[in-house]
Amino acid sequence: AQQPGTPLSNQEYRQFFRYLRVAHRASTVCLLRELYGCQNPLVQGLDEYENHGVIPEGPICSEPPGTPFFPDFCTFSFYRCTRKRYFIKV
Repeated sequence: AQQPGTPLSNQEYRQFFRYLRVAHRASTVCLLRELYGCQNPLVQGLDEYENHGVIPEGPICSEPPGTPFFPDFCTFSFYRCTRKRYFIKV
């Protein structure tokens, strides 16, 4: 079992995003995030699932070099949506 608040492993990400692999599905989730924000129960459920049951608090950094730090997971998720980089991890 992974520690709560940690990102999914590569294998877990493949499973998590299997349904979202088609770009229009991933963009639909991003649209929900944009329309309803991170406080929406559906969006929070996805964020919690992506992080083993706990949405990380505090600053977030991502894997790609040169990518900025983010003040919270919500801002990081919006970044992924706006850049259409749906599958980058923290």
